[in-house]
Amino acid sequence: MSVTAKQAKTSERKYQPIYTSNPLAEHDPLTQERVGQLENYIMKHCLWQFNSRGWDRRKQNAGILGKTAQLLCGEPVDNPTPLEKCYWVDAVCLDRAYRELFPWISTLPADEIKALIKALHARLDWLTIDGSLNTELIVQNY
Repeated sequence: MSVTAKQAKTSERKYQPIYTSNPLAEHDPLTQERVGQLENYIMKHCLWQFNSRGWDRRKQNAGILGKTAQLLCGEPVDNPTPLEKCYWVDAVCLDRAYRELFPWISTLPADEIKALIKALHARLDWLTIDGSLNTELIVQNY
């Protein structure tokens, strides 16, 4: 039995995969380009993407990117728990960087910003969780 087969047999995911292929492939070229720019920034500058558990990655991606979308749209952000405050701090840093590095983002209406961040979220989940070859993400003991 191969190592991969043994790992699959002895460990089950604590989360269900959402994406089986690159979710960005179905978007238009402009959206792909913009998401690529935002994604590139995260991959080069944000350590939060490297959480060791797949289900934690999914939770933090949703928390940070959701709050980032709210900030970019000028909406109030509620932070009732310490975890939400942690996501908010990362979202503030992302909001500031995106506004500075990608001035075009401030010209978009709120619905387009939300759609863009939703596409970014899907792409990030694909890259860091569902499409990842890192088998440590599915170890139950983590």
